[in-house]
Amino acid sequence: MVRTIARTLAAAVVFGCAAAASAAAQALTLVRDAEIEEHLRALADPILEAAGLVPRDVALYILRDERLNAFVAGGQKLFIHTGLIQRTETPEQLAAVIAHEAGHIAGGHLARQMQAREQALTQMAIGTVLGLAAAAAGAPELGTAIVAGGATVAERGILAFTRGQEQAADLAAVNYLARIGLPPTGLIEFLRIVETRDLRITPEGDVYRRTHPLSRDRIAYLEAQEANSPLRGRTLGPARAAAHERVRAKLDGFLADPETVLARWSGDSFAARYARAAALHRRGEVEKAIALARELAAERPKDAYVHELVGQILHENGRFFEAVEAYRAAVRLAPQAALIRLALARALLELPNDQGVSEAAALAREVVQVEPRDIVALRTLGIAEGRLGRLAPASLALAEAALIARDKRTAELHLARARRLLRPEDPGYRTLLDLERAVAALPEPRGAPWGRR
Repeated sequence: MVRTIARTLAAAVVFGCAAAASAAAQALTLVRDAEIEEHLRALADPILEAAGLVPRDVALYILRDERLNAFVAGGQKLFIHTGLIQRTETPEQLAAVIAHEAGHIAGGHLARQMQAREQALTQMAIGTVLGLAAAAAGAPELGTAIVAGGATVAERGILAFTRGQEQAADLAAVNYLARIGLPPTGLIEFLRIVETRDLRITPEGDVYRRTHPLSRDRIAYLEAQEANSPLRGRTLGPARAAAHERVRAKLDGFLADPETVLARWSGDSFAARYARAAALHRRGEVEKAIALARELAAERPKDAYVHELVGQILHENGRFFEAVEAYRAAVRLAPQAALIRLALARALLELPNDQGVSEAAALAREVVQVEPRDIVALRTLGIAEGRLGRLAPASLALAEAALIARDKRTAELHLARARRLLRPEDPGYRTLLDLERAVAALPEPRGAPWGRR
């Protein structure tokens, strides 16, 4: 089930260099989907192991953003734009970008990038009287600055530092890809896509030229590596290529303009029909969408993600009993997919007369064990517990969801209710104390009245 969640990002190192503050400081939208996340993990985990990293320690996030980009932030967190996934033509191209980012993580580039930014900002402060204005788009904590009036010493310093990072990350990527049996072809192809976009006279192209320096030189280096690689011509195989095509189709179907999707994916391939089913659903042609999705499920009855798509279309159009049936089929086929179990739990809560509440609560508890910071899972658990009359656990789950969302007032409201219900000897009392401390540490919301208690 493709769903989006709003978040805010702090600091970032982009595929190429430091993110422009005006882009990175925005509230970002995360995309959650079991199929897409499985595909990214299948690509990333072998590369992360090759880089000497522990895959489970590297968090992967998908950002809803049309721009072709990926970056690391906050230590071992890898962010991938939907635009990057949609525009990479092969899984090898996407794997190569992930390998490059793994080079940034393994090389500790984020910490050194922050040091370079601090030095650059010091130079800018000295030059303020000369009319240099540093702007961080309302987020000075990013440590990024855009300086008015041409290239400055500070800007040149950042770019020079970035070129070194990029060369190191490219070299690391070549090594990691070789360790998993791939040549650097995917990275070459991706950088050619970047180079083509750089030639366009658009605001986005200008940003990309600024954040991806020396693409031509990088391609030349990689071409030399490819020419000498004994792995030349190796790929990840047809199954992974098909999975990549499906993921691209799914993202297009749910995120792109439906009319564009119907024209772009007009063929009879499985991926094309997959995209059209989502686009028809979004366009309001419900019966056509359901019929096409069920056609795909009949064609591949052991494909969990197709059954999930059927469930999502039915669920979002109020056909809850049918949605539960489709989601159950998906859960049977992919019992490890927490997000599909969560989708089933949410559909069960829609059934009349609370007939699905007990099962929904059990499923939500399972999902929270695997996805402890998933706000939707916590809220689903809170609702289910509340409808079962278990008000203290419900309040704790809803308070934790509000804490993760940094909604201090809502968290305090639920914690106050939990405190009235729990005694020190109760199992949830320690959780209550932990949540109270964490919520107290949150900043006061804007507009909070003086003397608020």
